[in-house]
Amino acid sequence: MSDWQDKLSTLVYSTDGGKVDNKPKGPVILGESLKGGVVKLTRQTKGRKGKGVIIIEGIVLPESEFKKMAQTIKKKCGTGGAVKDNTIEIQGDDRERVKSVLESLGYVCKLAGG
Repeated sequence: MSDWQDKLSTLVYSTDGGKVDNKPKGPVILGESLKGGVVKLTRQTKGRKGKGVIIIEGIVLPESEFKKMAQTIKKKCGTGGAVKDNTIEIQGDDRERVKSVLESLGYVCKLAGG
């Protein structure tokens, strides 16, 4: 086939899934960077029936590495947690322990909130 025939034979619409987009998709990046590249640790209890969690903001990594980072922090702190809304939530109130873990991983941390 010649070059112009290749352009004519590309799939534009399919009844199976609607409009077809052949653009390659890059890796999904989670997190948002904060001013100065500082990681912010916030304690939050609102809407959690008094149970405290530590919200980690400011880490920007691809999705798989972001989840591995959360796992590493949870293991080193000995607590549970989750990845929600481009942040990492760690159960408990021990921000100093989380801060020391993040600093050992090479991040600059700042305690924020109550």
